Amino acid sequence: MFKPLEMKEKEKASRSDESPKPREIKRRLKAVKKIRRKKRLEPEEVELPLQVAIIGGGAAGMEAASVLAAHRCPVSLFEARSELAVNVKNKYKIFPDFSDAGQLVQTMVKALDHPLITVHKDTEIVEIIQEPDAYILLDNKGVSHTVPAVLLASGYEPFDAKRKEELGFGIYDGVINSLQLETMLKEHKVVNSLGEEPKRVVFLQCVGSRDEKVGNHYCSKICCVTAVKQAIEVKRQQPDTEVYVFYMDLRLWGQGYEELYRQSQEEYNVHFVRGRISEAASTFDGRIQVKAEDTLLGQPLKMTTDLLVLMIGMEASPGTRKLGKACGLEGLYGFVRSKSVHLEDNLSEQDGFFLAGSCKRPMYIAEAVNDGRSAALEIIKYLRK
Repeated sequence: MFKPLEMKEKEKASRSDESPKPREIKRRLKAVKKIRRKKRLEPEEVELPLQVAIIGGGAAGMEAASVLAAHRCPVSLFEARSELAVNVKNKYKIFPDFSDAGQLVQTMVKALDHPLITVHKDTEIVEIIQEPDAYILLDNKGVSHTVPAVLLASGYEPFDAKRKEELGFGIYDGVINSLQLETMLKEHKVVNSLGEEPKRVVFLQCVGSRDEKVGNHYCSKICCVTAVKQAIEVKRQQPDTEVYVFYMDLRLWGQGYEELYRQSQEEYNVHFVRGRISEAASTFDGRIQVKAEDTLLGQPLKMTTDLLVLMIGMEASPGTRKLGKACGLEGLYGFVRSKSVHLEDNLSEQDGFFLAGSCKRPMYIAEAVNDGRSAALEIIKYLRK
């Protein structure tokens, strides 16, 4: 699973002087329990003397960090990139209530301003070593961190639509992905390749998901409702623009999502076409022509649009794939595998090693936040038992 004990001698030599030895971790945890029994304190009244490591500064990791700190548990939060919550920051509004994604990020970042939370940006955990009573984390700066518990919340990355060459992403300027449209919506400047307000916008669902060609058979869960949300936003900003959504079948999973779908048709006149686009090509005037089949009518069709928006799915992030494989927790499609999806979804097969968020599978932002809270409570229970 993790690196065996007999292979760890050279790594021990590189440990930070500030990082406690595994035996010291065990001694401190025992001391906490002894103090609590002697003074008859409740578990939450005793501050834990050792930091928990959280790998990943997305929605799940940030929420777990703030919950742990609120329960007097010190946290070291490691984010490989220079920013936190990148996969939330790249959104404009969040379904189904169109709340502001930027405001959500500000609230979560503010919660990290806590004396028990240390945030390490631009810090990638490159190796995890399991000791009998602790884990040793080695980062990309050559520093080691010894902790009693680890939470893996390394998240996902958006699918690269260039892998679907037939759709023209990266080839034709009029073909964009859903994240690029989020930026346009945020700037209130939805334009075609000529810099003009589009007369027609076409959305294509399931790009990189439910697709044997790219090897992703799973549903990314967020794409259907994101297309509905973005279609409404386009119509709100540009009421005269025609909007079409091509789909295999609509999967609207959450509370209020079906209502959003109905609203898009009844109030905004968004058109939904059941069918897949097989090919996209540029026209002489800089527009995009798509070839598809309307599977309800059983007829092929061609349509010209000013903007083709590819609704890209979610894939396991490089960090998720690397650490999941190294720790023996690799699941389907590069995501990590929990102990049980029913009652032990935040646990792994290793004591003290926890999981949260979309490193396990595609999740909405709200799901990832709640999963981070759940993981934090599991860690607290583990450390105080």
